[in-house]
Amino acid sequence: MENTFEKLWNEYFAEECARIENEEERILLKKAAELHKQANEPLTKEQRTSVEKYIEFLYDIQNIFMKKAFLKGYKFASDLLFEIKFIGKA
Repeated sequence: MENTFEKLWNEYFAEECARIENEEERILLKKAAELHKQANEPLTKEQRTSVEKYIEFLYDIQNIFMKKAFLKGYKFASDLLFEIKFIGKA
Protein backbone atom coordinates (compact mmCIF):
# COMPACT_ATOMS: atom_id res chain seq x y z
CA MET A 1 0.00 0.00 0.00
CA GLU A 2 1.29 3.41 -0.94
CA ASN A 3 1.92 5.59 2.10
CA THR A 4 0.73 9.17 2.33
CA PHE A 5 4.16 10.70 1.62
CA GLU A 6 4.66 8.57 -1.49
CA LYS A 7 1.17 9.46 -2.69
CA LEU A 8 1.95 13.14 -2.16
CA TRP A 9 5.19 12.75 -4.16
CA ASN A 10 3.65 10.70 -6.97
CA GLU A 11 0.52 12.77 -7.40
CA TYR A 12 1.81 16.28 -6.78
CA PHE A 13 5.43 17.09 -6.05
CA ALA A 14 7.15 15.07 -8.78
CA GLU A 15 5.30 17.10 -11.40
CA GLU A 16 5.83 20.36 -9.51
CA CYS A 17 9.58 19.76 -9.18
CA ALA A 18 9.91 19.08 -12.91
CA ARG A 19 8.19 22.31 -13.97
CA ILE A 20 10.46 24.90 -15.62
CA GLU A 21 9.82 28.12 -13.70
CA ASN A 22 12.59 30.61 -14.36
CA GLU A 23 15.07 31.85 -16.93
CA GLU A 24 18.03 30.01 -15.38
CA GLU A 25 16.21 26.68 -15.74
CA ARG A 26 15.24 27.50 -19.35
CA ILE A 27 18.84 28.37 -20.21
CA LEU A 28 20.16 25.16 -18.63
CA LEU A 29 17.56 23.05 -20.41
CA LYS A 30 18.34 24.68 -23.76
CA LYS A 31 22.09 24.18 -23.23
CA ALA A 32 21.55 20.53 -22.31
CA ALA A 33 19.53 20.01 -25.51
CA GLU A 34 22.27 21.66 -27.60
CA LEU A 35 24.99 19.54 -26.00
CA HIS A 36 22.93 16.40 -26.49
CA LYS A 37 22.54 17.21 -30.18
CA GLN A 38 26.28 17.92 -30.58
CA ALA A 39 27.22 14.71 -28.78
CA ASN A 40 24.89 12.62 -30.97
CA GLU A 41 25.99 13.99 -34.35
CA PRO A 42 29.18 11.94 -34.77
CA LEU A 43 27.65 8.73 -33.39
CA THR A 44 26.32 5.76 -35.30
CA LYS A 45 22.70 4.69 -34.81
CA GLU A 46 23.83 1.85 -32.52
CA GLN A 47 25.96 4.22 -30.44
CA ARG A 48 23.07 6.71 -30.16
CA THR A 49 20.80 3.93 -28.92
CA SER A 50 23.35 2.98 -26.28
CA VAL A 51 23.77 6.59 -25.16
CA GLU A 52 19.98 7.07 -24.98
CA LYS A 53 19.62 3.95 -22.81
CA TYR A 54 22.39 5.28 -20.56
CA ILE A 55 20.66 8.67 -20.25
CA GLU A 56 17.31 7.03 -19.45
CA PHE A 57 19.05 4.98 -16.74
CA LEU A 58 20.53 8.18 -15.25
CA TYR A 59 17.06 9.79 -15.24
CA ASP A 60 15.67 6.75 -13.44
CA ILE A 61 18.43 6.92 -10.81
CA GLN A 62 17.95 10.68 -10.39
CA ASN A 63 14.21 10.20 -9.92
CA ILE A 64 14.79 7.56 -7.23
CA PHE A 65 17.20 9.84 -5.36
CA MET A 66 14.90 12.87 -5.65
CA LYS A 67 11.97 10.87 -4.29
CA LYS A 68 14.11 9.47 -1.47
CA ALA A 69 15.33 12.96 -0.54
CA PHE A 70 11.76 14.27 -0.56
CA LEU A 71 10.48 11.42 1.61
CA LYS A 72 13.36 11.72 4.09
CA GLY A 73 12.93 15.50 4.30
CA TYR A 74 9.20 15.21 4.79
CA LYS A 75 9.65 12.55 7.48
CA PHE A 76 12.27 14.69 9.23
CA ALA A 77 9.98 17.74 9.18
CA SER A 78 6.99 15.80 10.49
CA ASP A 79 9.11 14.15 13.23
CA LEU A 80 10.47 17.55 14.21
CA LEU A 81 7.01 19.09 14.41
CA PHE A 82 5.75 16.12 16.44
CA GLU A 83 8.70 16.44 18.82
CA ILE A 84 8.20 20.18 19.25
CA LYS A 85 4.47 19.82 19.87
CA PHE A 86 4.49 16.82 22.23
CA ILE A 87 7.96 16.50 23.76
CA GLY A 88 8.48 20.23 24.07
CA LYS A 89 5.49 20.42 26.43
CA ALA A 90 6.92 17.83 28.82
